[in-house]
Amino acid sequence: MSMYQVKPIYEGGTKIDLPTCMYKLPNVHEQRASSCFSEHAHQNGEPDSAVRALEARQDEIMRKLFELKAAVDGLAKTVATPDADLDLTVSCSLASPSPTACTFTGTADLDTLLGKDLGALRDIVINANPAQPPLTLLVLHGLLCQRYRVLSAVHVHSSVSGVPPQLLSCLGARLTDGSARNLFQLGFTLIWKDVPKLQMKFSVRNMCPVEGEANVARFLFRLLSPDPSDVGQATLVDSWVDTAFFQLAEGGAKEQAAALRSLNAALGRQPWLTGPELSLADIACYCCAVRSGAAAAAPTHVQRWMKACENLGYFSRAQLQ
Repeated sequence: MSMYQVKPIYEGGTKIDLPTCMYKLPNVHEQRASSCFSEHAHQNGEPDSAVRALEARQDEIMRKLFELKAAVDGLAKTVATPDADLDLTVSCSLASPSPTACTFTGTADLDTLLGKDLGALRDIVINANPAQPPLTLLVLHGLLCQRYRVLSAVHVHSSVSGVPPQLLSCLGARLTDGSARNLFQLGFTLIWKDVPKLQMKFSVRNMCPVEGEANVARFLFRLLSPDPSDVGQATLVDSWVDTAFFQLAEGGAKEQAAALRSLNAALGRQPWLTGPELSLADIACYCCAVRSGAAAAAPTHVQRWMKACENLGYFSRAQLQ
């Protein structure tokens, strides 16, 4: 006997009808109609409020998991680097774009250059000696901030002391809004450390350091613009970068004078060193001329060119001395 069936009651041979409410069977047709209506509502984009609440909760959980993954990835990279014994976090900033933007033709894409890195911030960590500030890299950092969302930080290592204030704020104003790492595309960390030669690590856990300011500058500039397709043009840029560091920055008085004459001759024919557009050659030569003091005795075309560089706001980062 079904749980919904009710046995009739007879008294004196007469059937007694019980009140209908006591044994009313559930209306299967009504349930099916209700189910069909609910299914029809879902098909017409009208989900139940409970379903909407569940979907919203799931989205919130996924968002928090994504932020947690980005934070853990960032912590793992920090712990894995041998420079984790940092004494002081000086600043963490999202540098604002310079007043005058510089656009490069054929601007590079991070995923194309570096491969896709879902959910993790691409970290660039640079060790530099405060006695030799990497002016070229500071200018390139300003350009990177125009192209990408860059989370910047300056640290002081225990091997140095008495770092000048202008070096502590060389990457821009401090970021105080507590933005999550996953909101940025690049992490740019500068560590003032007693090292004989500038070092850079990218994706800190699994690469050997790149040494030398010129080599690091070439790497950073490729994040802004790919190498020229013309081999001759690419060679010309490399030649000027070598001139900047080996003659202007590290050479004696005669070598510096010879480099300035070469600069003056090239700039007498065109506005920038390698043609109509600014390139890494201009950035390297300008910064090395400023660092060595050779710019004070620069000939006419070089002086005009330096003024043109200074009219671009991000070159102000090289004025630390």
